[in-house]
Amino acid sequence: MVIIGTIAFIFAFRRYKATESGREVLDRLKLRMPVFGPLFRKTALSRFAGTLGTLLRSGVPILQALDIVSETVNNKIISKAVIDVQSSVREGESIAKPLSTHSVFPPMVVQMLAVGEETGAVDTMLEKVAMFYDNEVTAAVDSLTTLIEPLMIAVIGGAVGMAVIALYLPMFNIINLVK
Repeated sequence: MVIIGTIAFIFAFRRYKATESGREVLDRLKLRMPVFGPLFRKTALSRFAGTLGTLLRSGVPILQALDIVSETVNNKIISKAVIDVQSSVREGESIAKPLSTHSVFPPMVVQMLAVGEETGAVDTMLEKVAMFYDNEVTAAVDSLTTLIEPLMIAVIGGAVGMAVIALYLPMFNIINLVK
């Protein structure tokens, strides 16, 4: 029953994840996770800024670039925000103003984009944002690695201890039976 229940749960979870609303809920949960949420957010922001900066530097029109970025950002929440920004830009607004209405984008990203729009160097500012978040992701992964190493040593030590106890416990029982 447990195996069948597990298989059914995995099947239902994959089906739910494939739906539009399921992906949105799971991406929202990913961004709100206690330890890994900020890491997912920084990774998505780095991908957003790097891709948009590269596309703009290559001469791709802004609306097309935003459309491509919304598909490549790999997070439904940020993708919806980019689509909202795209519709606002289509109506004549700047990029920074609609970005500020979404809580997914931190004020630093919005300010860097605003400065880039004023100076005419949006692609340069976006690449600086992408480099900043790449460095942040690297630092976060390094710190998580240093936290996980002692935890893994403790888990492996506990497993070895349990194996030793499991081996010696029957011997102690035999010694007690022999007496």
